[in-house]
Amino acid sequence: MAPAGVRLEVSPAGVARLTLDRAERRNAFDGGMIGALHTAIEQCARDAGVRVLVLTGAGAAFCAGADLAHMRAMGSASEQENFDDALALASMLAALDECGKPVLARVNGDAFGGGVGLIACCDIAVGLAGARFALSEVKLGLVPATIAPHVVAAIGARAMRRYALTGERFDGARAQSIGLLHEIAPDEAQLDELVMRIVSELLAGGAQAQQEVKQLVSEVTGAARDGALRRATSQRLARLRVSQEARGRIEDFLGRRQR
Repeated sequence: MAPAGVRLEVSPAGVARLTLDRAERRNAFDGGMIGALHTAIEQCARDAGVRVLVLTGAGAAFCAGADLAHMRAMGSASEQENFDDALALASMLAALDECGKPVLARVNGDAFGGGVGLIACCDIAVGLAGARFALSEVKLGLVPATIAPHVVAAIGARAMRRYALTGERFDGARAQSIGLLHEIAPDEAQLDELVMRIVSELLAGGAQAQQEVKQLVSEVTGAARDGALRRATSQRLARLRVSQEARGRIEDFLGRRQR
């Protein structure tokens, strides 16, 4: 069971559906929900039976970002207490970003502030065309600090500057054009079809290889294209070629071709 604030369900096929479960607050973050999400993400990462993690929201919104009542309360707290609160959010986002399983965001509605950060941490993101998005912190005199590394990685520094400076809202088509979403769907039925298709593709891959893909992308991003990188990538490929997963899958593939 996941802690309060989120709902976690795992199918027999190993698909974990992690639902932000504060629909009455448009799934906005408070301290309790951040902790609950972190716990659930780490639970999925440790569970050998989980192959794919799907993140979505309950109700009409995906995630409205920070709960304003929580933000008001933190305004009366000390700077150290605010640091601890912000670090808890940053740590949860890092756990999502670094999860060894493929993570798919099913964006069922609006995502603002920290909700955009959640999407940016996922490996694949699909959502409703009519969903609205915004890096709205500037409207509150704040900045999207803890989510910035993930959002910049997803949409680039140029788009981050525009949308973090203006705080303007944009739709699913714009979110797709800047790289926040990979694909969009006109309604929830077609969104679910899209999710099922992508999950099916993910389940067809090797679990170890998928974890290695995530580590590989992290390793090569921003790295100098030099001898050290060539050796590191060659060593990774050599190690995987003799792994049980690769040898078994190659033999299975060749066997099917020969039949």
